[in-house]
Amino acid sequence: MAEFSVIGERLPRVDAREKVTGEAKYAADYSLPNMLWCKLLRSPYPHARILSIDTSKAERLPGVKAVVTAKDFGGWTWGWMPATRDEPPLAVDKVHYMAEAVAGVAAIDEDTAEEACQLIRVDYEELPGVFEPEEAMKESTPRVHDYAKNNISVEYHWNFGDVEKAFAESYIVREDRFRTSRATHGYLEPPAILAYYDPTGYITVWASKQSPYFHYRHLAACFKLPLSKIRVIQPFIGGGFGGTKNDSLAGDFCAVLLSKITGKPVKYVESMEEELVTSRRRHSMIVYSKMGAKKDGTLTAIHHQVVADGGGYTAVGPLSLYLAGFATTLPYRLPNFKYDAYRVFTNNPIGAAMRGHGITHTRFAAEIQMGMIAEELGIDPVEVRMRNAIDNPKPGTIYETINKVTLKTCGLKEAIQKVTEDPIWRDRNKTPRKEGDISWGVGLSGTSYLGGARQMGHQACAAIVRVCEDGTVNLITGATDCGQGSDTVLCMIAAEELGIKLEDVNIKRVDTAYTPVDPGSYGSRVTILAGQATQKAAREAKRQLLEAAAKTWQVKSEDVEIREKKVFITSDPERSMPFDKLARIACYSGTGAVILGTGYSGYGLEPLDLTNGIGNGGTSYSFTAQSARVGVDMETGKITVTDFTIASDCGRLLSPIQAEGQIEGASVQGMGQTIYEDFIMDRGKTLNPTLLDYKMPHSTDIPNIKLIDIVTNDPDGPFGAKETSEGSIVSTPPAVVSAIHDATGIWFKELPITPEKVIKALKEKL
Repeated sequence: MAEFSVIGERLPRVDAREKVTGEAKYAADYSLPNMLWCKLLRSPYPHARILSIDTSKAERLPGVKAVVTAKDFGGWTWGWMPATRDEPPLAVDKVHYMAEAVAGVAAIDEDTAEEACQLIRVDYEELPGVFEPEEAMKESTPRVHDYAKNNISVEYHWNFGDVEKAFAESYIVREDRFRTSRATHGYLEPPAILAYYDPTGYITVWASKQSPYFHYRHLAACFKLPLSKIRVIQPFIGGGFGGTKNDSLAGDFCAVLLSKITGKPVKYVESMEEELVTSRRRHSMIVYSKMGAKKDGTLTAIHHQVVADGGGYTAVGPLSLYLAGFATTLPYRLPNFKYDAYRVFTNNPIGAAMRGHGITHTRFAAEIQMGMIAEELGIDPVEVRMRNAIDNPKPGTIYETINKVTLKTCGLKEAIQKVTEDPIWRDRNKTPRKEGDISWGVGLSGTSYLGGARQMGHQACAAIVRVCEDGTVNLITGATDCGQGSDTVLCMIAAEELGIKLEDVNIKRVDTAYTPVDPGSYGSRVTILAGQATQKAAREAKRQLLEAAAKTWQVKSEDVEIREKKVFITSDPERSMPFDKLARIACYSGTGAVILGTGYSGYGLEPLDLTNGIGNGGTSYSFTAQSARVGVDMETGKITVTDFTIASDCGRLLSPIQAEGQIEGASVQGMGQTIYEDFIMDRGKTLNPTLLDYKMPHSTDIPNIKLIDIVTNDPDGPFGAKETSEGSIVSTPPAVVSAIHDATGIWFKELPITPEKVIKALKEKL
């Protein structure tokens, strides 16, 4: 008999029919009678003092129902943690980045609202701006926020071991400067919200939020209401990946306030240009990496100095900077590590969370620098990785890094071995290295990412499993599926535990009035933590069912099992009944019963230590090895990526279809940010604010992708699962950059690697 009936099967998504038939409703699809439209007036300057705002002409325009400015919010601000709540819904006395919102309008239609915005007169005093983070740290540079000395919004200084002694004793020490690009999340659904502040003081919103309970708290704080009077109903979400979908925006607050003033529902939908110009984007980070190694390539120490472009406000910056540091001691053994990091205010749009949050930057720098050292030492790139890779801990044991990150499973060595046995790597020297102007290269990377990520404050997940009288099941959880397929995975977990089919489980969409509070979707946490809660809830419901069956058959409950919708006595399988019959017996016997299971997740980890960088940022860690094959046109500099082989240690794949889609999607997203994607900025202005000008990979650019599963069966994840949605966005950039080096002989240290950069580097090489 197979180990599982549902887990590991290639089953369709539970939301597939609604999405392919167009029945799925997204935030912008919702409307209510007498609904108004909200539009925002945005600043034409990246840094300016607001001298006055005159809204009188806008208010007199026929069809305009209300106009709001910062004073209407009473000085309220929000942010990721109490010490960093520096962002108002609308700019108060200064604008801190170009297109920051300064006023909101509610009108009978979009055109009228747009026209009204143009009638608002704002007098500005333009101020000197600062746009490069290293420049921003100088004493003579203008301050973005008066309170922030040298424009530093967040800084960390960690020192584990004795880095200077290790460098002094190293055979080789390299120092290099790396830089990552400003990148957008690339979701096709811009932010949208429909808000209604009803006369009883109850707020209901339909919002595109991958962490709706963040927004629910923000609304309660902003409007000084109890949480019980805030209702966030989650529509389908057209992609997330962090950033704007994981936070609140000016339009969200304005829509609610305008609804309160007018007594009517108010809808706000950003244009894609607004999204690209103003949205929270991936931080651009400068990483000064100093790495030491012995003569055999064994790492001795790393010192990372990071300067991150934080833009105009702090947002989730403390977590971004923490993540860039704490995971540097993975996936290779590192006895000494030092981290000095600064997130710096500039007059650019806000830097925030994005898939592969924080870790993509420093892992890119460390992985490439290790390749440089191996090349200088004449050591094979596979050998240097295998020599340094963390071993898979024996069952029941734990590997602990120098900063006390703990691992119970690590499949990196097996992943590297599998990738290097694949033809892309194995036969790299057997295929032509040069074909006309095209030079071919193959690269390799080994990386890691966290699962079950934590933030400050509330981190618990809960689930409720209700068995209906006909044998079908309702699953209720506050966890958010923002496109990754987690609803399907949670249903599979419930079905497996209960011994029924996937189609028998119906999951309810998040509604903060009814679903359990949940931190949301970020850091590959839903399958791990909401999955654990679902597993516990299903087991509790099953316990009640087994007791009912045992009472019916006059046996012990531990002697009864349920599998594939059949309930039977394990010692006498012929004594059986269908699952739906047992459900009726359990619900109707005697005075009746409600079969309800509840589950709660909490791994009991130590509190997150942002200041000192000690301990776990997640509950478990995935490991990825990847090869990439590229062709570089030595005349034009154009890079074509043809092949990826990706071996992922995801613990155990619960839903192979969902997992493979996540791995493939993340790798293509990583490829885009390696060779295409970057916001082109000119003194705070985004020069490529359309999807035509912001270059993301097309379907024709996607390489052949081969996936290899490394099953380590992590003891903490449900059915042995670890994260599977972000590992390959971390592994792809260093794999592609290494392949470009193999093709050109040049190590590129700034992303993206555009044709212009390739040609310039080739000319400098001559």
